[in-house]
Amino acid sequence: MATEREDAPVVPEKVKRHRLSTRLWHWLNVLCLYILFSSGLGIFNAHPRLYWGQYGANFDHAWLDRGPFGSWLTIPAQYDLAMSRQWHFFFALIFAFSLLLYMLWSLANRHIVRDLAFRKGELKPSHVWQDIKDHARLRFPTGEAATRYNVLQKASYVGVIFVLLPLIILTGLTMSPGMDAAWPWLVDLFGGRQTARSIHFIVAWLLVAFFIVHIVMVLLAGPLNEVRSMITGWYRIPKDKVREAQP
Repeated sequence: MATEREDAPVVPEKVKRHRLSTRLWHWLNVLCLYILFSSGLGIFNAHPRLYWGQYGANFDHAWLDRGPFGSWLTIPAQYDLAMSRQWHFFFALIFAFSLLLYMLWSLANRHIVRDLAFRKGELKPSHVWQDIKDHARLRFPTGEAATRYNVLQKASYVGVIFVLLPLIILTGLTMSPGMDAAWPWLVDLFGGRQTARSIHFIVAWLLVAFFIVHIVMVLLAGPLNEVRSMITGWYRIPKDKVREAQP
């Protein structure tokens, strides 16, 4: 019969993995990003071409000219630019202020320092490569290692929270005539309103790609345990099969 070694750390069966602030922000993001993406495509359909620089119109060279998206992807389902803008701007305010509050609260409760900051040795090429190989082989962490984020999770979450989300908010503000008047430096920062619009579009699809990968990894890692932890906060730790096999 297998027994636990005396020098092995005792790993509880369940741990509190996600704080209430993280869980609330997570599910609010699910709603906001869906509505923002769908209403954003409705706005894009008014002129489904993208340019670089200050200006862009029908006879200018577009780097993307793909035609409108189908009504099944947009909010509202029928073409209505005014309604799409109303949906988009309303939820953009909720999204932006919730991100700001989440960042401030995560600094205050040390969530960023404790869970997302890279530890010594984590960014070594050998460590990163091993993590990539483990993910490719669907070898998910067990035991004590499952209680913390791995280096790929940290990199993706930091990239999304501190790069992609602020970038999509700032480029969205750059396209607003009212913000152009209040903060004209935003237009110069992104090299023109059309460049900001292109970056806004690209980042939106990068967030969609992140969402798809995130969902796939949740399904592969065990959807019941993962979703339950994001609802209740409690995460059941996968057992370390290697340790269990030790005499």
